[in-house]
Amino acid sequence: MISNLLAVDLQTMFMLIVFVILIAVVIVMYVMGNKKRKQQEKEAQDLINAVKPGNKVKTIGGICGIVVEVDDEENTFVLETGTVASGKCFIKFDKQAIYQTDAVAAKDEAKAEEKAEETAETGEPAVTAETVVEEKPEEK
Repeated sequence: MISNLLAVDLQTMFMLIVFVILIAVVIVMYVMGNKKRKQQEKEAQDLINAVKPGNKVKTIGGICGIVVEVDDEENTFVLETGTVASGKCFIKFDKQAIYQTDAVAAKDEAKAEEKAEETAETGEPAVTAETVVEEKPEEK
């Protein structure tokens, strides 16, 4: 009787192995997805913390303007909108209301400085998205 309980047929063993592999794949996908999500959240937080006076910002409400003041204690910033002709307006927002900005996170600034140092050492001009200009041949 005990020998019958210990005897496992091949099909049952195969199903058990497939089930274990499936569970392992789900766990690996969960861990990798969670790691990527945390990295994206950290990059977004670094970008928000990099905002300083003079940066252009677009809020989640669609209001665009220039940052004139940042208060890290309250986690807020003051946005200047409008022109002199139409009348300037100053609005206080929470930093989490930032949708887009031209601010650069500290990590990106360090990479840009390293590239500038490398080009200074080699003597070759740096080719960046800002310096690339297409020259069209003139037709006569």
